[in-house]
This record gives sequence, structure tokens and C-alpha cells, in this order.
Amino acid sequence: MTAPITPHPPQPVETIPGDPACGLLLLCDHASNAVPPDLADLGVARPHFERHIAYDIGAAAVTRALARRLGAPALLTTFSRLIIDPNRGRTDPTLVMRLSDGAIVPGNARIGPEGIAERLARFYDPYDRAIDAAVDAALAAGAPPAIVTVHSFTPAWRGVSRPWQVGILWDRDDRLAGPLIAGLRADPAGFTVGDNQPYGGGLPGDTIDRHAMARGLPNALIEIRQDLIGDAAGAEEWAARFATLLGPLVARA
Repeated sequence: MTAPITPHPPQPVETIPGDPACGLLLLCDHASNAVPPDLADLGVARPHFERHIAYDIGAAAVTRALARRLGAPALLTTFSRLIIDPNRGRTDPTLVMRLSDGAIVPGNARIGPEGIAERLARFYDPYDRAIDAAVDAALAAGAPPAIVTVHSFTPAWRGVSRPWQVGILWDRDDRLAGPLIAGLRADPAGFTVGDNQPYGGGLPGDTIDRHAMARGLPNALIEIRQDLIGDAAGAEEWAARFATLLGPLVARA
């Protein structure tokens, strides 16, 4: 399913209210393909904004549906990852991409430290602060939250098909990731489930590292193949599947 470029909202974070005492905080780092008018699409041809280089296709719809089903708070970015990637550390060389899967990003080509600092302040830092505030609210409610981030991945990469329908990424803490992997593998649909696939977990400075690992909170990064959640029906199906798995795990925690 192709998607139009999302109109850019005034705030870099979309907040979905939920019960801070529910024991879960949902995040969507790459929810949007929007770019504010003053950045002029970063000089990138508009069809590229329908690709995975601009956002995680289907991830926002899954996050919203999952939040609704579980009554959990959720935070979603409202800007394209081509501006700056909130799922990277502040010093990561891929924080601002100059070339992404064959697409040159002219608006990033000559960006220097001052330009990156401006984008950190305008986009990255407000998202970070919103996450910290949501975690603090949960702690104040007496319910340290599990943090789950929702992403999506392409069916093929550099001409090679990916065998997984879904993957769970994690680092040193598998309290949540382990049961999620086991539950997905037990699904009657017979999914091929990636354990730290199609990407490895434990990226220094990423969202999970900054906000979950740093506070000792249970966590997992969900990756769902984009062709499975590219429409509303697919997103609802996968949200229902993860709600069934996450509900008892969070309640038990």
C-alpha cells in the first residue's frame, strides 16, 4: 500500500493517552514520513517518501491499535526519519542519513554540527523528553513500565528475500523478549520468527538503550514485515496478536 506524505503537525510527538499504571509504554520511533515545509522535503523526490527510508510502513497503525486494545499510553514521532533518526544515539554516524538505500538526501549532504544540533533540539529531544515523562508518570503510579517499540521491515533487502514474518529484538534483558518469541513461535500460523533478526538488538544509544536499559525496565523491539501490515486489516490483525501476548506478560510483571 502506498501512502501520501503526512501533513506535518506542529509538534514532533503524537501522544496517545493511556493508563500510566497499566505496566506498558508503547513507542513508535519511525511513525511518520512528514517533513515541515521549511525543510523543503530535504530535496528528496516525493516518491521516496512512500518507501521505508522515510518511515516504518504500517508501524504507526499497529501502535495505535495496540494502545487502544491494551489501554496503554503510546508515543509516536510525527517527523520522517530522514530528518533525524530518534532510534539512534546522538553520536551515531547514521543519526542524519546522507544516503539511504540508494537515495541521496541533498538536504543532509552538507549538514554540519550546528545543523544537527538544531534538529536534535527541534525533533529528537522533544521525543526523548516525552518518553522520560511517560516513564516517570508510570513510576509515580507505582507501575514500572515495560517499554515496547514497534517497527517494520522490508520483505527483501538488496534483492534477497527475508524469511521472517516478524522479529523480536533485544539486548541483555530478555524478560519480555523471550516470552514474546516463544509465543509467536507457538502461533498456529507457523510463523518464522526472528530472534534478533532481521536486525541485531543492542544498538548503543537507541531508544531501548536510552530509556529501558538505562532504567532497568523490561523491553522489546517488535519488527513486523511491511507487506503484512500495509493496510488497516493487517495492522489490526497484528495488533490483536500482540495484545493477546503482551496483556498477560505485562500483568504478570
